[in-house]
Amino acid sequence: MLLTTQDSFEDHEIAQTFGLVRGNTIRARHLGKDVLAAFRGIVGGEVTEYTKMMAEAREQALDRMIATAESLGADGIVGIRFTSATVMSGAAEIVVYGTAVKLK
Repeated sequence: MLLTTQDSFEDHEIAQTFGLVRGNTIRARHLGKDVLAAFRGIVGGEVTEYTKMMAEAREQALDRMIATAESLGADGIVGIRFTSATVMSGAAEIVVYGTAVKLK
């Protein structure tokens, strides 16, 4: 599966467009990670526990989008974008979306 944030692939021609595909996940904070994050808030520095959690959430959302595109017969996704939103206190949703395409 080829992926790009651009509207097309430089080395490939789009033969067919399947339309919008997306993947999402919602992650909640963990009490143990909150304690470490609070400590980092006092002394400063990157909150690596949350960085790792959000990176895993992005990968899971991306995997789900790719699976949806593959089920349509696509071999590429163009115009990929990520977005996030707070769902409730302590939980965030990660959404990735793009246009599934068949390449020549």
